[in-house]
Amino acid sequence: MFENLPKLHRKDRQISFEACKQILQNAEYMVMATADSNAIPYATPLSFVYFEGKIYFHSGMHKGHKASNTAENPYCSLAVVGKTQPVYTKNFTTYFESVIIFGKVSEVTDSARKKAVLFALAEKYLPEYMHHAEHDITASLEWTAVYEISLDKVTGKAKRAKNDA
Repeated sequence: MFENLPKLHRKDRQISFEACKQILQNAEYMVMATADSNAIPYATPLSFVYFEGKIYFHSGMHKGHKASNTAENPYCSLAVVGKTQPVYTKNFTTYFESVIIFGKVSEVTDSARKKAVLFALAEKYLPEYMHHAEHDITASLEWTAVYEISLDKVTGKAKRAKNDA
């Protein structure tokens, strides 16, 4: 499905898959782009977790534009931005790191898996409140949807200070 996508333009900024995984583990949010059956695009920022080799996010149960889009067309693209730093060296520029992913969205329906993902999300965003996680996750499980995104194509690039490369 994704083999005919254009190649990364700036090969000199390409980073390894291991570096991409580090960005995915540390980035605060992602933007997921989907398209409906009429090919009308929709992009939305989401909190997420990179967990056991896949991307996961949660949502209200089957509600909203992204849920209807992914039900009609499960293919998506993700943009994940890690650290950024505007700088002036010889000109205006920005040091950055980013990952682009193409994959397929599917709903996680197994309750145990949903709970594991929701615990991973809680640990990522609010580790100091993990003592509330069991109660809160169990109480909201029936109306919380959890989605998994496959990593079918992953590319990353970065522009860093010369001593950070």
